[in-house]
Amino acid sequence: MDLDAIFKAYDVRGVVPDELDEEAARRIGAAFATFAGAPRIAVGRDSRLSSPSLAEALAEGITATGTAVDDLGMITTDMVYFAAGRLDQPGAMVTASHNPKGYNGIKLCLAGAAPVGAASGLVEVRELAETLPPSGDPGPIVSTDLLSEYLDHLCQIVDPAGLAPLRVAVDGGNGVAGVAIPGLFERLPGELLGLFLEPDGTFPNHHPDPLRPENLRDLEDLMAKASPDLGVAFDGDADRAFFIDDAGVPLSGSTVTSMVAAWFLEREPGATIVHNLICSRAVPETVVAAGGTAVRTRVGHSYIKAVMAETGAIFGGEHSGHYYFREHFRADSGILTLLVLLQVISEAQLPVSELRRAHEPYLQSGEINLEVADVDAAIDLVAGAFSASEQDRLDGLTVSPSSDRWFNVRPSNTEPVLRLNVEAADAAAVAALVDEVKGLIGEVVGVDS
Repeated sequence: MDLDAIFKAYDVRGVVPDELDEEAARRIGAAFATFAGAPRIAVGRDSRLSSPSLAEALAEGITATGTAVDDLGMITTDMVYFAAGRLDQPGAMVTASHNPKGYNGIKLCLAGAAPVGAASGLVEVRELAETLPPSGDPGPIVSTDLLSEYLDHLCQIVDPAGLAPLRVAVDGGNGVAGVAIPGLFERLPGELLGLFLEPDGTFPNHHPDPLRPENLRDLEDLMAKASPDLGVAFDGDADRAFFIDDAGVPLSGSTVTSMVAAWFLEREPGATIVHNLICSRAVPETVVAAGGTAVRTRVGHSYIKAVMAETGAIFGGEHSGHYYFREHFRADSGILTLLVLLQVISEAQLPVSELRRAHEPYLQSGEINLEVADVDAAIDLVAGAFSASEQDRLDGLTVSPSSDRWFNVRPSNTEPVLRLNVEAADAAAVAALVDEVKGLIGEVVGVDS
């Protein structure tokens, strides 16, 4: 057990790598229960082979403080958020999300699905985990099945009666999307073309990270053969979704954010939409054109959830494929995003390949990782080189050399790298700006498309 390594690696999404073991999970459980101070905590887990034992150890730590555990079993992360909101109690999800199968971790939230991050309790949990609190009478563990209530909740936000009978290809990646997707489609008028919906922690078909192109090949093959109206791939814990249009072309997270934002603004004119700073500028432009208020945030769920609470935002999106809904306790849900997109398609009576055009006026580079010896010095060097351009330091450094070009460089939480994102009006402008920034920073060590 290495708590320093665990908490150092705990990223903005609450995922820790393979340093997590049962003793660490037990300590984190006791620490979280002590920090939260609630009588009950909901605990769920994903399909990874280590998740049952880690969830059991986490529950042991929680109940050792006298706190009761609602054992939700194997579920999606957004179902834990639903439980935290509906039951008004903290939640914990044992998952490593999209990380390799040897990894595992824990995502934490407070009652109402409020985030636990670096600025909202994680430091305190880390300190409490150093020593287990004194044990008293253990709290009970109660098996709790919320699947039916969760599906009711989704269908209250998007009424299946308003959907067209669309055909949808769904790749669960052998993660936990398969816990909910078949039951959901039993309530929908469309047809499910399922792929790898059986939860299997060995991930025998492909890695559960839909942002990597190689993990979309099976879905793309299915779509080429079956010609569905929409394709969607989920990550390991199903809080993130990646969509493919009817022509077999992937949609970026920015495009989905823009499309969903426009849909919400038709229903609630003047509403606030939150987006992180690496989303395309098409997102705030769409929001403003629709009469809404666009609010820009740092990257990461804890920041977006906090800003949504402060502003009363109806919806929030990230370029990475996380989408947040006020009616889902300001938490992210890939499955709810799928439902909203089906509603968008049904109402427009147009294919996604046509609908997307209005939301993609720019081109983006994708996230490029640049290895640096000194992150702060590299950022300062870039800032100096672009001193004549508009800049801000909301998250790393964002520079706007002109109205149709911008880039952001921000440090990784766990590696000595800067993450570069560039957007411009055409491919040549994107390439030129990428080359200019790379020339200032250093050597490319990898690309996360």
